[in-house]
Amino acid sequence: MSLPIPESHRDLFTRPIHGVLTTLMPDGQPQSSLIWCDFDGETVSVNTTCERQKGKNMRHNPNVSLLVVDPEDTSRYIEIRGDVEIIFDNAIAHLDRVTRKYTSHPEFYGFVYPKEKMERETRIICLIHARKITLDAIHR
Repeated sequence: MSLPIPESHRDLFTRPIHGVLTTLMPDGQPQSSLIWCDFDGETVSVNTTCERQKGKNMRHNPNVSLLVVDPEDTSRYIEIRGDVEIIFDNAIAHLDRVTRKYTSHPEFYGFVYPKEKMERETRIICLIHARKITLDAIHR
């Protein structure tokens, strides 16, 4: 079970705002990536591949932190710390939905990224189960 995303900050996941996902390298060092995120009304998710460093890191260690800052008011933010559940099913459909949220393109492969790369990647949905949520002090 995941902690609920506070209503006051849900728009940070429904609007096309980039987040910073921090994962842990095998040696314990943090690795941060600028990401697109999705929200199903309960759980925040990101989409990546098993071959990218963040995907490798999350498969090795599911502990993550996600920080999203409101670009219209940079003192307003949410940080989610939790663990990731990796889902393989429907990962490309999920990626295409997120692509439409963040861009004007109908699909990721062939529009944002070369179509031929799709065959060399294993897409995954990373559901973030929130264990701790931190909000900015001003907008709580």
